[in-house]
Amino acid sequence: MKSTMHGLPRLAFLATLLAGTVFVTARQSATALAADYSMSSANPYLGLMTAAGAHARQHQAPVPVLSPWDGSLLGDTPSLDVSALHEAGFAVVPWTTNDPATMRALIAQRVDGIISDRPDLLQQVLAEARAASAGDAAQLAYLARFDVAAHRGGRGLRPENTLPSFENGLDLLSTTLETDTGVTTDHVSLLWHDQYLNPQSCRRADGAPYTLANRVYLRDLSSQEAQATFICDKLHSAQFPAQRNDLALSPVSVAFAEQEHLISPYVPTYVEQLFRFVNFYVAYYTRGDGRNHPHAAERAANAAKVRFNLETKILPYPDDPPGRSVAALPLPTHAEPTTNHTVGPQQFVDTLCGAIVRNHMETRTEVQSFDFRTLQLIEQQYPKIPTYYLTETPEMLRSNLVPASLRQP
Repeated sequence: MKSTMHGLPRLAFLATLLAGTVFVTARQSATALAADYSMSSANPYLGLMTAAGAHARQHQAPVPVLSPWDGSLLGDTPSLDVSALHEAGFAVVPWTTNDPATMRALIAQRVDGIISDRPDLLQQVLAEARAASAGDAAQLAYLARFDVAAHRGGRGLRPENTLPSFENGLDLLSTTLETDTGVTTDHVSLLWHDQYLNPQSCRRADGAPYTLANRVYLRDLSSQEAQATFICDKLHSAQFPAQRNDLALSPVSVAFAEQEHLISPYVPTYVEQLFRFVNFYVAYYTRGDGRNHPHAAERAANAAKVRFNLETKILPYPDDPPGRSVAALPLPTHAEPTTNHTVGPQQFVDTLCGAIVRNHMETRTEVQSFDFRTLQLIEQQYPKIPTYYLTETPEMLRSNLVPASLRQP
């Protein structure tokens, strides 16, 4: 989903760069909303969410959630006030927090969840908080509903956005699996962060060289080609020393890959396959080979209700020339692009939301994005699916990356 550069959020660099538990009352009048917007104009996050909330209500969609860069909540003078968002009726789920001390600081602000590469550490911090809150019913209730969102499946422990990463996120009882989506030539929502299959993470199954110079974009191949050609099991040991790709740690992924006739559990997966995988995981621990595991019951019960937070990986940037060749494109230098080599917002939304609706997963799935165009299309056309507004610095919210109707003064 998101990444940082030298401690700064990536989109801020580019634009320098580019179910929640709290709800707005349905009886709030248009006059009250206008008054709220006037009051929030000095706070761009509150201003954004007030405008976004009004749009969602207009289309009878769920109240959107704010998902900010965690740095905007930290420091001596944070730019975001969680309590102000809560008072206005908006949940706050920051990204991407991997340090236990920072997790504790965010929990002290009563954020509604945290997106993390290390859900294991987050679960430890929450266990400590529950132990320290014995007898405090209100605090225990808050901790019980806290959302543990495994970022890209929990990429600090397994190669990102792969079946083993999602399996590990489920093993750790994450309440949400967070991931990223692109669109293939056969209109499938493939799960990958970059608009191309990154050679830093993926290799060709046939052993042929695969580099940035001959990278393949999701828009330029089918889901079948992706799964027949690429295996994304490379480790990022310098960034994530605890990351492992030993398939002995991923028995459910191995069994599911065999059922799906995949060449490896580490091939790129897609949204509908992820839904099937989670159902397979539940069956594995209820009546399959994992039924006698000491944590089988809690794993199956959690997976049966786990949520999916799916990002549309598109930005309001100019489009690259169409076509499969990358010869005319500059080599990427950042994880986030400065142009789009993907389909347009409407096709992005129809592909992703179509998969959600076909699988009747509207009540367990939300869509997030830095491209608010896609979120507004979802609120208008798929109003049963909740939206998460991803943000970085206040400057981003005042930039051309934000639609005029949501742009802050």
